[in-house]
Formats: sequence, C-alpha cells, structure tokens
Amino acid sequence: MGTVSRVTTGRQRRSTSVVRLAGLVALGGMVGVTARAHIEATFPAPPGGWPWATFAINLVGSLVLGVLLESLLRSGDDTGWRRGVRLGCGTGIIGGFTTYSTFILEVEELLRGGHTVVAVAYPLVSVVLGLVAAGCGIAVAAAVSRRRRAGREAP
Repeated sequence: MGTVSRVTTGRQRRSTSVVRLAGLVALGGMVGVTARAHIEATFPAPPGGWPWATFAINLVGSLVLGVLLESLLRSGDDTGWRRGVRLGCGTGIIGGFTTYSTFILEVEELLRGGHTVVAVAYPLVSVVLGLVAAGCGIAVAAAVSRRRRAGREAP
C-alpha cells in the first residue's frame, strides 16, 4: 500500500485562515449584538426622548475600540494573534455592540414624531462625542504603553 501525503498549498492555507478569521468575527458579533440587545431592552428610549442606551453603547464602543486598536498597533504588526484579536474583538464584539443602523432608525423615528431638535442634536452629539471617546481611548492606550516601556527601561 502506498502512503498518502497531505500537501497544502498557499491558497488552501489562506482559505482556511479567512474562514477562521470570519468565524472569529461572527462569534464576536454574536456576543456584541446580544449585549446590545439586552441593554436596549432594559433601557428603552422614551418616545421623543434621547435614546440614551444607543448613545452610551456607541460612546463606550468608540472608547474601547480606540484602546484596542492603539494597543494592538503598539504591540506589533497586524498578523497572527493580533489580527485575530482585532477582527474577533474589534470587528466582531465591538462592531456588533455598537450600532449605526439603530442609531439611524432612532433619528428617523424622532423626525417622524416631530422631535426635530432631538433628531438633529442626537446624531451631531453622538458623532462628535464618539470621535472624542475614540481619541481618549487612543490616548489612554498610548499612555499605558509609554509607562510600560519606561518601566522596562528603568534601571
């Protein structure tokens, strides 16, 4: 009897890697979406009022994503485990947790309900504070990285 050898090509390895990474995104997305759904069900937006749950979710997500991406960037190239963490946690969990679709739906419902001031203020404040939160996350991760590096270099 002959022996069967298993030879994998570069294309097969890339295909397996893509499937594995897509699985990480999908699993992370399920975690993030489930968490968001529970929060929004627990804290529904009052009719015509500020959608606080979605607002907080998106700000927290922006902050955490800033910390995550800056930390990964400072730890090395986007390969191996870092790519898995970025896709599973960043794209998956945080991407599923934060929500642009609910955000837009809430704005549309506010407009349809005649709550124009809130409908205009909500997206403006959300985007501006989301950028601020992401910037704060980046700054925090950078500061932590600098302190760790200084601690390792100290005599």
